[in-house]
Amino acid sequence: MGPEKILINRIIPLSTVDGPGARTSIYVQGCNLKCGYCHNPETINMCIHCGKCIETCPVAALKMEDKKVVWDENICINCDQCLATCPYLSSPKTLGYSPEDLMDEIKKNIPFIRGISLSGGESSLYPDFLTALFKLAKKENLTCFMDFNGKVDLSKHPDLMEYVDGVMIDLKAWDPEKFHRLTGGHRDTDLVANLKYLIENNKLYELRIVHQKDYVDTEAALRGIKEFFPKDYENIRIKLIAYRNHNGKLFMKDLPSTELKEMEKFKDLAHDLGYKYVIIK
Repeated sequence: MGPEKILINRIIPLSTVDGPGARTSIYVQGCNLKCGYCHNPETINMCIHCGKCIETCPVAALKMEDKKVVWDENICINCDQCLATCPYLSSPKTLGYSPEDLMDEIKKNIPFIRGISLSGGESSLYPDFLTALFKLAKKENLTCFMDFNGKVDLSKHPDLMEYVDGVMIDLKAWDPEKFHRLTGGHRDTDLVANLKYLIENNKLYELRIVHQKDYVDTEAALRGIKEFFPKDYENIRIKLIAYRNHNGKLFMKDLPSTELKEMEKFKDLAHDLGYKYVIIK
């Protein structure tokens, strides 16, 4: 018997921003952090079936059955009014998938995709599910990538990592106190240890830093990575992302977006430090 179904927030059939090449991106429901800059906060918590969203749906695509909110995707117009209404950082528009169910959806996009990417939420919360899904994907010659917030010790999941081609890690913040201030959580695994494992096993595809001057210590992160990985750092692919305040619901929602000139400054710093592959977004 395989892994049980998990809730999927959405499936993007064709994406070019979630790893190399054209990919199907799958967003799981549920996260173990609450980052102040989260751009999809509706993926953080599970629906508690309070019913508040039902009242604001303009096409009656939501209804209460057996004390649970049920979503009719066939009449939904994806206006996302339900997401705006929800006060609990969740969504009623989730569906349960087994690995086999999800693979059936992914197959509809072959041969237009190079692989799949699991995001969220936090995909590492479901290692058994991912292992089963990635195993199926490999049979279709698809590459398997995962977004990762660094909180789980990936070295404890060798069965999963056997099928992972690349991990895109969102650094959050370098300093543990800043990490806690930004995310509301603590690192259960040492960041350097996680990075070391990924680098040594050739699994680190990209390291991302979302920069906001008051909450993210971008310079410390760039210097720290160089210090701890003097033989490897220059080949790490760095993506510096400007904080943008659209779709925010958490405590950073009213802060101004980061300006491009500030991102250019950090790109120049990264190159001066010796990083070869740096992009800003």
